Amino acid sequence: MKRRDFFKSSLVASAALMGSSLSAGVTHQPIDSRKVSKMAFPEKKPLITYSDRPPLLESPRSTFTQALTPNDEFFVRWHLPEIPTYIDPDKYTIHINGLVDKELHISLNDLKTNFEQVEVDAVLQCGGNSRSAFNPIAGGIQWGSGAMGCARWKGVRLSDILARAGLKKEAKFIGFNGEDKAAYYETPNFVREMELHELDDHVILAYEMNGEDLPYLNGYPLRLVIPGYYSDSWVKMISNITVTDKYRSLFFMDVAYRVPDNETESETPENRFKPTKPITTMNVKSVIGYPENGDKVYHNSHLVIRGVAWDDGHGIKAVKISTDEGKTWEDALIKKAGRYAFQAFRFAYKPTKYGKVKIMAKTIDNLGNEQPLAKNVLWNHGGYKYNGIDEVTIEVI
Repeated sequence: MKRRDFFKSSLVASAALMGSSLSAGVTHQPIDSRKVSKMAFPEKKPLITYSDRPPLLESPRSTFTQALTPNDEFFVRWHLPEIPTYIDPDKYTIHINGLVDKELHISLNDLKTNFEQVEVDAVLQCGGNSRSAFNPIAGGIQWGSGAMGCARWKGVRLSDILARAGLKKEAKFIGFNGEDKAAYYETPNFVREMELHELDDHVILAYEMNGEDLPYLNGYPLRLVIPGYYSDSWVKMISNITVTDKYRSLFFMDVAYRVPDNETESETPENRFKPTKPITTMNVKSVIGYPENGDKVYHNSHLVIRGVAWDDGHGIKAVKISTDEGKTWEDALIKKAGRYAFQAFRFAYKPTKYGKVKIMAKTIDNLGNEQPLAKNVLWNHGGYKYNGIDEVTIEVI
């Protein structure tokens, strides 16, 4: 069965089977209490499911023991419910217009044959990842720690495409939008912009993910990849790129995905700070993939704690592990990867005491930024950029 035919039937079928959105009436839950759905979406293993329209799927903690996240375990986050159920890759075209010398209409075949092909390993992370760890509850989907993944993205440099079109001297902003649409006419479309100075050779239009065509739910056939930035900037099913001289007022940049422009104080539910700023680049963070909360391990067994660490591309200096409530910390072994990728870590541990043991992981980047204790993470009403020290509690038997 051809990919385009498969999705035309299976996406409709999955939506019909799941019925109304599962995200209605979301309540606060412990960060690892979510249950994996018994039903898998197309090209996906069963994942933690918050909604089917738009699809909101989270990877379980066990996914994060390796540097690259398998496509069928990769999280899914859409903002708008009207996603095309049929895309013909032979006819799919992206348009480059606005303040350019020559408007371009580029097919997928053009991208693959008429431009230099490049790859970059990069973490894709929702700005609300780990939102459920905030206390008090912050607004939005109550993600655990699995609204993220790391893939090897293949495509074409955005700078090469813009060079082919030719930028006019007054060009300052680049706008992106995709094929997903709002169901209600007053809902704004998902459009993002970046300033020209943010563009570098790592920003690409990707059509492959881990050596395969992009999964449909991860933006097939083409998505924007901006390494080091949160995923709200990585537009999926990209259809149009517009170059302008002025910033356009956009809901998903002016209202959504913003945090207080204050690095020293927390907001409160009653007191929202002004001014605010976009969330843009990721902060330093780590997640333990194994063991998981509630796992039982044998006394004096040889346990290997595994997980991943990352930041916005400055590089990870160290990952520290504590098994005594943070009193002492020891270095984990890090398997170095690309600057924007997950850095997989391992730590050999022999549990010598019976009962419950808390395992903690924290990361330090090359700039000296360090994951804080959960109580020291600055609260914000959007629940963005949580990066508290990761913890899992096991039982030694």
